[in-house]
Amino acid sequence: DTSLAEVNSFSPSMPISPSSMINQYKFEDEPELRDLFITVDDPESHITAIETFITYRIVTKTSRGEFDSSEYEVRRRYQDFLWLKSKLEEAHPTLIIPPLPEKFIMKGMVERFSDEFIETRRKALHKFLNRIADHPTLTFNEDFKIFLTAQAWELSSHKKQGPGLLSRMGQTVRAVASSVRGGVKNRPEMFTEMNDYMETFSQKINVLDKIAHRIYKEEREYFNEMKEYGPIHTLWSASEEDIADSLKGVASCIDKCCKATEKRMAGLSENLLPILHEYVLYSEILMGVLKRRDQIQAELDAKVDALANKKTEKDLFSEEIGKLEDKVECANNALKADWDRWKQNMQCDMRTTFTNVAENNLHYYEECLATWESFLASQTVDLHVEEDSEDRP
Repeated sequence: DTSLAEVNSFSPSMPISPSSMINQYKFEDEPELRDLFITVDDPESHITAIETFITYRIVTKTSRGEFDSSEYEVRRRYQDFLWLKSKLEEAHPTLIIPPLPEKFIMKGMVERFSDEFIETRRKALHKFLNRIADHPTLTFNEDFKIFLTAQAWELSSHKKQGPGLLSRMGQTVRAVASSVRGGVKNRPEMFTEMNDYMETFSQKINVLDKIAHRIYKEEREYFNEMKEYGPIHTLWSASEEDIADSLKGVASCIDKCCKATEKRMAGLSENLLPILHEYVLYSEILMGVLKRRDQIQAELDAKVDALANKKTEKDLFSEEIGKLEDKVECANNALKADWDRWKQNMQCDMRTTFTNVAENNLHYYEECLATWESFLASQTVDLHVEEDSEDRP
């Protein structure tokens, strides 16, 4: 397994050219043949007497035999995505369910229902569904199929079946509380290592998330000041006839650098910030999955202890222990397979994200440097022309 330190480091032998760095990973990450394609687009506002909400169009194309049609189009709101996530967690407690974007956003970051917020959420919902579609187990979940294919009234009827949200919340709270009390006596070493890894990963990814937001905030402040700086030189040139051309040239350079900065900010907000925050959410999800695995282990340990103390009928407890042993083995195998898959995806995402950021930074500085060098060269030529004219008799 690649350690967390290796994910956050780079090798001196890596190619210097950013384009070759990206090409190095292209062949590793070629997608396998897929039979399920999902697109989330066309957000639409709905205003009622009670609430205002957004629905998103979900287009599904598939060649799977279990689907009655090859193409579906439905509209879903955020609450429907929450329902799907809860059903997946309920059906697969020790699998890593992809995170959803939070329902509420930090005050002052972005206006709710603004175009920027809606587009950010649309991309996150698109990624959520496609991560499920690419998962070897979750993709065949019946609730996932219903989510993709059922009309609104059919989905509403289906959502009323099964345990309610409060019941599921109660089960989760009890499971977590039980796993925390006293710990697990017979936890395999592999899962202790997973837990330690996730504690370290959670700390590091949260720090990176905070730093990235601070960088973006400082970049925006710099951009806003630069937008005012260029026009000042243009106004100044109107009152300085002798250096008017030079001042206009400076204003032009600032304007070009301003546009380059805006482009770099867009790269941060579209590529870096969402990926880091997604893995902040993933760290919380994984800690919850590990606690649910511990809960299953704790149930088995309690039954074994009760049998050893002869507190009840041995035959009855032996049968229950056998079922719990099977349950623990299934949970362990599911989590082990999902853990390896998640780590591979995480390392690939981080590698691609930071490589793209590095490449964007290089392009930004090269563009700004070329802009100012071109301006300085033009000023040097003008100076030589003036000196030559002065030397003539």
